[in-house]
Amino acid sequence: MTQSILEQVIDLAKQKGITAEAYYRASQDTPIEFANNRLKSLSTKASEGIALRIIADGRLGFASSTDLTRLEELIDAAIATATIGDPIEFAFAENFHLTTPDSHYQPPTTASLVEVGENLIEKVHQYNPEILVDVNFGIRSSQTKLATTTDVYTERSNHVVSASLSGNLVRGEDFLQAYSYDVTSDREPDYNQILDKLLQKYQRAEQTATISSGSFPVIFTPMAAAFTMGRLFETIFSGQVIAQKASPLVDKLGEKLFDERLTVIEDPTIGVSACAFDDEGTPTSKKVLIQAGEVKQFYWDRLWAARTGLQSTGNGFRGGLSRPNPDLVNLCFTPGTTSVADLIAGVEEGIIIDQVLGAGQSNVLAGEFSVNLDLGYKIEKGEIVGRIKNTMVAGNIFEAFNHLIDLSSETELIGGGSTVPYLAFSQLGVASKQ
Repeated sequence: MTQSILEQVIDLAKQKGITAEAYYRASQDTPIEFANNRLKSLSTKASEGIALRIIADGRLGFASSTDLTRLEELIDAAIATATIGDPIEFAFAENFHLTTPDSHYQPPTTASLVEVGENLIEKVHQYNPEILVDVNFGIRSSQTKLATTTDVYTERSNHVVSASLSGNLVRGEDFLQAYSYDVTSDREPDYNQILDKLLQKYQRAEQTATISSGSFPVIFTPMAAAFTMGRLFETIFSGQVIAQKASPLVDKLGEKLFDERLTVIEDPTIGVSACAFDDEGTPTSKKVLIQAGEVKQFYWDRLWAARTGLQSTGNGFRGGLSRPNPDLVNLCFTPGTTSVADLIAGVEEGIIIDQVLGAGQSNVLAGEFSVNLDLGYKIEKGEIVGRIKNTMVAGNIFEAFNHLIDLSSETELIGGGSTVPYLAFSQLGVASKQ
C-alpha cells in the first residue's frame, strides 16, 4: 500500500507538470519504562507520513503530512509554498533504484524485556539496595522509502533495540546519578555489559576526591569523547557550516591541524543507522575526514553542495518528516596503541571524564569546548582514587590534540553510531569549586 501511495504522489506531480521528491517514513515504537525500581509504563505507538519537496517555476516548495488520504492537498500545499520559496539551486537525485532487503529480525517480546528489567534492578540492588534504579527499553521498527519524478526509488527498513540502565544514589546532600546504555540493530543489547559498566561507575565513585583548578592531564571515556569531541567534529566538518563560513576549517583542506595519530572517518556500513543511501536518494560511502592529522574532506547534502559548486557526498538526512540537512551516519576514531590501563597508569595527577552535563560544548564553531562533569574521577599516581564533583574542563580542540598523549587501543560503539576510543590529553584547563 505504501508503495502505491508514493506512486500516486509521483503521478499527481507529473500531471501537474512539476518535479517532485516524495519521502515516506513509517515507524512503530514500543517503550518500556521502569522508574524508581518499579515498572512505570509500557505502550506501543505507530506513525507514518510523507515529506514532499517540489520544484515549480524554478522555486522549491515543501510540505509534509501524516494524513495519507489527502495526497492532492499535500501537493497543492507544496506548490503554494513554492510561490514564496527560494530559487532552486540543486537537482533531485536521478536514475537510481535500490531496495535494501529486510532482515526480518524479530525483536524481543515486551514480556521478556520486563523480565530483563526486573533482573537488572535486582542485580543493582545486590550491589547497593539504596540505589533507585531506572530501566528503559525501546523497540523500534521503521521503514523509509523515497521516490521522485526523476526515476528514483529507494527503500530500506531498520529494527533497533535500545536499553539504558541508570541509578540514583542520594546520601544527604550528595546526589550521584550514573548510567549506561546500548543500542543495537537486528540483535538484543548486551544487558550484562550494561550492568557491569554501571556497577563499575559506582565502584569508582565510592570514595570522593578533590582536585585544584589548573592544567592537568585529562582522559575522556568513549562516551564522554563521543558527546564532546565527536559532536564537535560533526559540526565543524558539516558542509552547511563550511558553506556559511562559520567553521574554523574553512580554507583548511589539506592542512595538518591535528596530531598525526588522529584519523577520523565516517563509515555508513556499520552501526544501527547503517545505510547504502541517504534520505535524498544519494549513495553513501566511507569518507576520511581527518587522515594522520590532516583535514581531508567535508560532508554534504545536495543543497549545500550545490551552493559551493560541489556534489553531495550522500549525507542528506532528515529528522522525521523534515527537510534534509548534512549529517553523519557513523563517526569512527581510529584507535591508538596504548591500553586504557596504561593510559591511566601513566597519569601522576589528573582526571577521567565519564559523563558530561548537557551537550558538553560551548563555542563549537570556534573549535572550543567546555564540559561540566556529571561524573568524573580523580587519578593519583596512576590509580583512580575516587569521584570528583563541581568540576569543569575547557579547551580548544586544536590545542588539545597538540597535547595528545594517545588514543586507547580499545574502542566502543557509542549509541550504535560512533566508534570511539579513550582520548588522553597531557593538559587541559580544569576549574574546580571546592
